[in-house]
Amino acid sequence: MGRISSSGLTLIEIGALVFTLIWLGVVVWFFLGLPEDQSRTTLGNSMGLVTTILGAFLPLALVWVAASAARTAQTMRDESARMRAAMETMRATYISNLQQNSDALKRDIDARLEQVSHAQAVLGAELAALQKPETSAELAAPARPPLVLPQQPALALETEPEADPLPTEDFIRALNFPENERDQEGFDVLRRALKHHDTARLVTAAQDLLTLLAQDGIYMDDLSVHRADPVLWRAFADGTHGADVAALGGIRDRSSLALTSGRMKDDPVFRDAIHHFLRTFDQVFAGFAATATDGELTAFANTRTARAFMLCARVAGTFD
Repeated sequence: MGRISSSGLTLIEIGALVFTLIWLGVVVWFFLGLPEDQSRTTLGNSMGLVTTILGAFLPLALVWVAASAARTAQTMRDESARMRAAMETMRATYISNLQQNSDALKRDIDARLEQVSHAQAVLGAELAALQKPETSAELAAPARPPLVLPQQPALALETEPEADPLPTEDFIRALNFPENERDQEGFDVLRRALKHHDTARLVTAAQDLLTLLAQDGIYMDDLSVHRADPVLWRAFADGTHGADVAALGGIRDRSSLALTSGRMKDDPVFRDAIHHFLRTFDQVFAGFAATATDGELTAFANTRTARAFMLCARVAGTFD
């Protein structure tokens, strides 16, 4: 019921049209069957004329109003069905795009994790090679009898000469780490920096922490930094903590902060790595800030190590 026929009319409208023709035929037959004097009386009286017209055409009006309402309802049902079909199509397209984007994001994360793991493995190998005691030459050389001086006591401990002072630009470059496994200049700077005990401690602590953060997809290069005034860095180096230097916590990425905070609560190894890194950072940075210029402090704040400090110090409550 209500379907549109090939002529464009619904079944209800066709029925209304048939009813109209039959009704008009009945009305004509009725008036033709009346006596002439009665017909004149009925049509001559105004009230009779109005009543006759209403009686003849009111049923037709009601029928066509009903047919029009039925056609409108059918049109609305058709539009509703088309809208539902369009919404289902849009929903299917959205889900398909969401799945494709999710797959692409997962592949990108996997690729980045693989790159980071490879770079960390190369960096770890370099650090291990640089920190390994050079004993191979001693083991290969023939044993020598100790030289005994009769009038001189033997020395209990020999100390290696300290390395030359590390230039500030090398200190900053080392704490930013090599860009990738092909960054030969970065590795050269790192080798020189690891000959200095304090710098080596901070580099090792930072590398361990960055490796753990990368496991959660947190990369220092992806984090935007709100720069702090060098005056605040100097105040922090002098021992000022808490809200007075809160602007140093320039990492405000909510997802990274939430991931770091959650893992710090649940993973004791991760928590110990953060505390060790922050303690080492405090000790080494104080010596660096004592001689650094404002420009050097600004450059230091852009390193990966400084960004890791900003992130972890906020999570650990250093600026509370």
